[in-house]
Amino acid sequence: MTTYFTRSAMVALLAAASLGAMAQNIAIVNGKAVPTSRLDAMLRQMERAGKPAPADAAAQIKDRLVLFEILSQEGQKRGLDATDDFKAQVELIRQNLLVNDVMADFQKTHAPTDAEVQGEYDKFAAANSGKEYKASHILVGKEDEAKKIIAQLKKGGKFADIAKKSSKDTGSGAKGGELEWASPSSYVKEFSDAMVVLGKGKTSETPVKSQFGFHIIRVDDVREAQLPKIEDVKPQIVQQLMQQKSSAYIEELRAKARIE
Repeated sequence: MTTYFTRSAMVALLAAASLGAMAQNIAIVNGKAVPTSRLDAMLRQMERAGKPAPADAAAQIKDRLVLFEILSQEGQKRGLDATDDFKAQVELIRQNLLVNDVMADFQKTHAPTDAEVQGEYDKFAAANSGKEYKASHILVGKEDEAKKIIAQLKKGGKFADIAKKSSKDTGSGAKGGELEWASPSSYVKEFSDAMVVLGKGKTSETPVKSQFGFHIIRVDDVREAQLPKIEDVKPQIVQQLMQQKSSAYIEELRAKARIE
């Protein structure tokens, strides 16, 4: 019988094979391999979640995976993986992973184009162009109360002082009735209709009734709408368009599915 390997060559070959196996596995637990692919998968999960991996992440994950394998083997010994509940949970996890991968693959190939982003911005600009108003108001519950306040203002009463004391809108009331810059569409119709007919510096001379009560409105300033630049809102537009595309894709798949 011919011997092809010397004893030393055989030892070297076995050592090389062992090193190759260790390169594919991070550990062998009770004779069962813990493959390096699990480590890679956990690192990818961290990347997808936007969590930067610390310098010692690999070592920490290796320890965790070895512990998982030990506990997993214990669970198998006890037959816990044979229960219907366990199998149902495994199937849910499998489906969840597939759903995430399907949507990630769709989003890679259907990213919004610059033209789509520009079109969405143009629609936003058209809907929000025009004038913006810097207004103040005092909100009360009864019309007679509002009329008395208007009379006080005509006699020289200070709008801010009355707002702080009497306005039911405590948020603006604490600031003397002051509201933020806003387009008329930001307010209920009765409020905006009354506001836009007032000139800068003018105060409503009759109470304005809305679903919230009775308002006394003062227009402090008027300007052309200040729209953000497309560069500043592009991330939000891209996200919104991607959500729209993803929802349409899901509905398309649902429509094609045969559900009995």
